[in-house]
Amino acid sequence: MIIVMVTFQLPGAWDMEEAKKVFETTAPKYFGREGLIRKHYFLAEEGDRAGGIYLWDSKAYAEACYTPEWKIMVTDKYGAPPNIQYLASPVTVDNVAEQIQIS
Repeated sequence: MIIVMVTFQLPGAWDMEEAKKVFETTAPKYFGREGLIRKHYFLAEEGDRAGGIYLWDSKAYAEACYTPEWKIMVTDKYGAPPNIQYLASPVTVDNVAEQIQIS
């Protein structure tokens, strides 16, 4: 598994209600996405940064998502280009499933 953190600087501070409204418009695009296990949207406490934390089956699935067209869509939607970080996830603790997963 791989974790990807996508972050972008917002042109102005958002509050949580504004963030929810915007995130709800893009969330359906990720539902059923091949290789995507989970996506968490986030808003920094200061409201000046936002993004997503993704858990993917593999880096190949993640890279298939973050196309040039996707980057343009994100830039247009949020007013800033995304910063994409790929992070290895060798061990995951899942308290819901009550298991530890080793990659």
